[in-house]
Amino acid sequence: MMKLKINKRKWLSYAAIAMLAVTTVSCNKFLEVEPQDRLVKEQYYRNVFDADAAVLGVYGKMMNLAKQYVILNELRADYMTVTENSDPFLREINNHEVSAANPYISPKPFYEVIINCNDVLANFDIMLRENKFTQDQYNQRYSDVACIRSWVYLQLGIHFGTIPYITDPLEDLNDIKDTNKFPRVNFDQLLDILVPFVEGLPYKNTYANNASLITTVDGYPTAKFFINKQCLIGDLNLWKGNYRAAATAYKAVMTSFENTGNDNDRFNIYKVRFAEVATNNDISVGYIRFREQDATALINSITQGWKSIFARGRDELWNQEWIWALPFSKNFQPENPFIELFSVNGGKYLLKPSAQGIHNWNSETQRNGIPYDARKVLSIQEHPSRPIIMKYLYYYLDDRTLTPRVLFEKEGNWFLYRAATLHLRFAEAANRDNRHKLAGAFLNTGINNVFDPTPGVSGRNVSNIQQTFDAAPYDFDARNGDFPFFRANWHRHNGLRNRANLPARTVVGDSTLTIENDLITEAGLETAFEGNRWGDLMRIARRRSEPAYLADRIYNKLLREGNPNATAVRNKLLDPNNWYLPFKLD
Repeated sequence: MMKLKINKRKWLSYAAIAMLAVTTVSCNKFLEVEPQDRLVKEQYYRNVFDADAAVLGVYGKMMNLAKQYVILNELRADYMTVTENSDPFLREINNHEVSAANPYISPKPFYEVIINCNDVLANFDIMLRENKFTQDQYNQRYSDVACIRSWVYLQLGIHFGTIPYITDPLEDLNDIKDTNKFPRVNFDQLLDILVPFVEGLPYKNTYANNASLITTVDGYPTAKFFINKQCLIGDLNLWKGNYRAAATAYKAVMTSFENTGNDNDRFNIYKVRFAEVATNNDISVGYIRFREQDATALINSITQGWKSIFARGRDELWNQEWIWALPFSKNFQPENPFIELFSVNGGKYLLKPSAQGIHNWNSETQRNGIPYDARKVLSIQEHPSRPIIMKYLYYYLDDRTLTPRVLFEKEGNWFLYRAATLHLRFAEAANRDNRHKLAGAFLNTGINNVFDPTPGVSGRNVSNIQQTFDAAPYDFDARNGDFPFFRANWHRHNGLRNRANLPARTVVGDSTLTIENDLITEAGLETAFEGNRWGDLMRIARRRSEPAYLADRIYNKLLREGNPNATAVRNKLLDPNNWYLPFKLD
């Protein structure tokens, strides 16, 4: 390992380098290799600033998972497929027939992050015992790294099923192969471990505003760099079937800005708020005012409307949607992997939207009668011979010409969690906890409309409507009235389909299953390519003990693109044991 001399006055720059896992040329600006005054292991953990560098180093290591994360969660599912440029290993994943040599299915990069976390956590314990930082500083940083490790384990469980669960710091990754020392646990057992562990952590909020990690690095505010612990708690409980606990955790995130004293924060952040129809300065699907029936009047901009969720700078509107996103900088490694995967300019164009995904968007009709879901236009470029996944490319390519904005500057983001994901999962939990009306409100037109017997009527006393009158975590107040005056915390809440300019879905048959089906359908339309899809399909199939729920969607994708393996893949996926990839560390 390279030994480094650190300019202590520039610890934050060191942290930035650590976060981005730089070990070669890019470290020259702040770190220099010298034979004297070398940094040895005993000097890594001297104070809170070294602890911060260790935390950011964990995230830097984790960023190497971005490419694998998207490939495994999306290419295995129904909205992404291979191109003519795809290598044989990507085709194997698309066909659910992987060889042991396939580099995309290696669990090794995941365990490299885990071993890094274990080492950091062990050293944090030592630092606390030696009074090198305070209990509060320890609680925040320990809990953060522990949640990253648990998030990585959740990914391993989703994709590999039965895995070694290791919390010891190890010198050699090969030690993991010793099944006597590290017996493997199946996915259900893993969830049984992770749920109480994460719920028992000493700090479950985001970093305090005065924490030294909350700053700006390379022009990026760091607040959204870090995993949201309550989202992770919610997700683990959702997988486990603890629906009330999941909803409680999600609700904590949705309401986390309600006590700031700032109306814009409490009314807007993570609320999926209603559109600004006059100005279109929003993150909704919208049209130029008074031209709402004209498809060419769609707000198709990197600074306005729904598309700008994936293109705008980290401003107020970005902050209202994004909960967790990690930037790829032009100045540091690792390089943005999504350019290579998706771009026709400066990349290899290895993956594209599936014909089934495009069909799903085309099967919707907007409220203004336009016969497709506009999120298709805002998520992809639908060129007949080369449809392009654009969500990850707006920072890099001009969205009209598809040429690089600045040559060789491959900026972008790894999109990990946003308000739409949060609302979909809260609704999934609420629906399973028999709050069908509330789940429908989150899916369709919002609390204010759904819990109002005559929505849209003004000039009324709304004291006893537009709210759920339910126990926590299902207690929501969306009152918006003037006689008397109410502007409750949720009065701007918008359902996801309303934000997408789509009509509400109606319940046909069993409410629980219908709403759940609609939520997972909506999740595909809204969050395609963002790394959620395989897990969403698998979670529902596991919950219902209905393998065909997953198998049929993969079959439909392959069938629509004329893949001769479609039926064989469906038959294979009808056995849940075949949902998991072979676990091979070599």
